Amino acid sequence: MTIKPLLNRVVLKNLEAEETTKGGIILTNASKEKPEIAEVIAVGEGEKNEDGKVLPMTVKVGDKVIISKYTGTNVKLDGQDYVIVSEKDILAIVE
Repeated sequence: MTIKPLLNRVVLKNLEAEETTKGGIILTNASKEKPEIAEVIAVGEGEKNEDGKVLPMTVKVGDKVIISKYTGTNVKLDGQDYVIVSEKDILAIVE
């Protein structure tokens, strides 16, 4: 199955959280923070403005982006976890 986001929505796959701290302490699953960097898996067509023109999306498939910790809708499909967010919820593109 595939996910095709509508309008200005973006499907993201969270990148793995760090397993150890910089000091070498191994973290348990309960103590890991939700990752804030994700990879773009799919993008919608873009949102229409008042004139009916579709505004192009800023992000593209494969981009790594920074999102807020508690944004989006979590979805599990075929055993994989995804987050669906509006493009405006993406804070930055990691280059």
